[in-house]
Amino acid sequence: MIFLDCDYMQGAHPKILQRLQETNLEATVGYGQDHYCQRAKEAIRKACGREDLAVHFLVGGTQTNATVIDAILARHEGVIAAETGHISVHEAGAIEATGHKILTLPQHNGKLKAEEVEEYINNFYADDTYDHMVAPGLVYISNPTEYGTLYSLDELIDLSTVCEDAGIPLFMDGARLGYGLASPGYDVTLQDIVRLCDVFYIGGTKVGALFGEAVVTRRPEILGQFFPLIKQHGALLAKGRLLGLQFETLFTDNLYFEIAGHAVEQALRIKKAMIKAGYKPVIDSPTNQQFFKLPNKIVDKLGEWASFEYWGPRGEKESVIRMVTSWATDTNEVDILIEHIKTL
Repeated sequence: MIFLDCDYMQGAHPKILQRLQETNLEATVGYGQDHYCQRAKEAIRKACGREDLAVHFLVGGTQTNATVIDAILARHEGVIAAETGHISVHEAGAIEATGHKILTLPQHNGKLKAEEVEEYINNFYADDTYDHMVAPGLVYISNPTEYGTLYSLDELIDLSTVCEDAGIPLFMDGARLGYGLASPGYDVTLQDIVRLCDVFYIGGTKVGALFGEAVVTRRPEILGQFFPLIKQHGALLAKGRLLGLQFETLFTDNLYFEIAGHAVEQALRIKKAMIKAGYKPVIDSPTNQQFFKLPNKIVDKLGEWASFEYWGPRGEKESVIRMVTSWATDTNEVDILIEHIKTL
């Protein structure tokens, strides 16, 4: 049985566990003020190609989204997101719980279109009664998206331009960012993201860490007094060095990108095998998430060899499933699965 339910089923990369063990009895100051966090921040700045970036470590993705969005928005403002965006669907109302409305727009393969964002903002201010309405104060995107798709460089440039013209920050949820950057032929780099997004985060929870996300911004002023907000949102770790040490390890010797590339390679092998067996993907994902709509009898047969998630409720005759590889996906297990797929 190969486990393809999500990309955070296993614990952490062995190099992280080794470093945690080696430093377990070392005494350090708390709340991210330790030397491991400082070194991790420097490693991330180096990878991003800028020395002036502010970097903050938070414990998880939902806390990160809620904290960043709450920090940026005024009380009367909301956040624009795709209707399929993670904050819109799978965060249990975390954003609404902070007092901010999610302003959803149609999704296109999981993505926002810049022209539709621009139209929404223009129409808002063209309404004489806009003072009575929730103002768009931030644009949220996830990259990769919830469908495993990626924003191209041109799409990011267009969104960034719309946001800059409107005076609205662009925030990228990078929970699976490593798997996007490792996608073959992807034309966006970490340096591009720094330049085009006002705030983004580098996901650790889903890319080799036990837990943790790294918020990065070239505009620290838009986050205001961010540290106390992190604490208010339950995203501040007292033993902060555990976060710093993990990210320092991930950004040493290209480990973050290496393990992300492994996951993507295995996902694309599974995708190729499924297509060869006669099953077309629901969406053309170039990352570690793969979606297929299959007859239920095939779903059940596949379930004898692999575990995965239904993407929505099980249908009467056919269902959409999601198979997700991770940094820990075993190549030999994928080999075995591919042989089984040939018999479907």
